[in-house]
Amino acid sequence: MRLKEDFHHTLIIERSEFICYLHKCLDENQARDFIQQIRRLHPDATHHCYAYIAGAHHELQRSNDDGEPAGTAGVPMLEALKKSGLRDLCAVTVRYFGGIKLGAGGLIRAYSRSVSDTVRLAPKVETVLMDEYELIYSYDLIGKIDHLLKNSADLIDREYGEQITCHFLSTDASLPLTISELTSGQGQLQKTGTRLVEKDIPQ
Repeated sequence: MRLKEDFHHTLIIERSEFICYLHKCLDENQARDFIQQIRRLHPDATHHCYAYIAGAHHELQRSNDDGEPAGTAGVPMLEALKKSGLRDLCAVTVRYFGGIKLGAGGLIRAYSRSVSDTVRLAPKVETVLMDEYELIYSYDLIGKIDHLLKNSADLIDREYGEQITCHFLSTDASLPLTISELTSGQGQLQKTGTRLVEKDIPQ
């Protein structure tokens, strides 16, 4: 499971503003570039704390308190990322101090919540291995085929010639048999490969 696109969310605690930015990062360079981008976006912020996690086995893990008391910002942010179940993710929480000190415990809760709340609200995707097919069929079957594919496949394209040729993706293992039955064996279906596809996860 990964972040679909950049996302941010603002949290107000005791007049301090915590703005958490999330970004998909596949390596350390991408994470560092994003952190610098947020620093430039908020040059007058009190703190720019961050954490990121990347790698096939989450082997790359970094965090930074950026002037907050040691262990009160970066580490709780990193723990929130690890608990989220998301891969390859960088979080930068920008703080504008509101004049009221939160104490170590308050800071830990604030920075942890800034990440966990933002992750919960952010759009997410999962990578799914899908079978890729080519189907050739006659025009009189277009209604039946359209209805079937609408509910059980992702259409890639459709070509119109003497017959209709469409390419689609599906995870439904029973689809070849269903198409054979629906077309009385007249539809020419061929599996052409597999593809990793990112699918939206419903909020």
